[in-house]
Amino acid sequence: MTRALTARIALWARNPRAVVVLAAVAAVLVASSGWLGLRVYERHMTEQRHQDILAAARQSALNFTSLDYRHYGRDSKNVLKGATGDFEKQFSAQTEQLTKIVADNKSVSEGQILDAGIARADERTARVLVVADSKVTNVSAPKGTSRNYRLQLDLVHEGGRWLTSNVEFVG
Repeated sequence: MTRALTARIALWARNPRAVVVLAAVAAVLVASSGWLGLRVYERHMTEQRHQDILAAARQSALNFTSLDYRHYGRDSKNVLKGATGDFEKQFSAQTEQLTKIVADNKSVSEGQILDAGIARADERTARVLVVADSKVTNVSAPKGTSRNYRLQLDLVHEGGRWLTSNVEFVG
């Protein structure tokens, strides 16, 4: 050992209060580091959950606003893949009727999601507001018309996925 280190150890041995104070400071630093680490982890998990919620809501709204009479079976299945609860039941119940209407009118809707934001979210549920536009062509509008959608989607976390349980037109 060096003389300086030996001198410090001898000084601490004569002053046990210094050892207690240093131990207390070390304990506070360890506890603070642990608390800050936990907060950073929680923040990361919240941000990841919000990204997952927004991605699911955007995809659900895109599927809902992008339907083509030539591929309506596939398109309606895409909507139902991201659906659950009342929304799944309502959309399923209307699929046969919608298939006929879409085919008779030769409807094609090409959706585009402009923006989405979380109104509220926790670990199991979320409400997302989505702004979407679509270009719709059909028998009565062969050149197409623009449609603007303001949607409120309620999502639930089921089976490791965020699924849409309700869709409402707002604003």
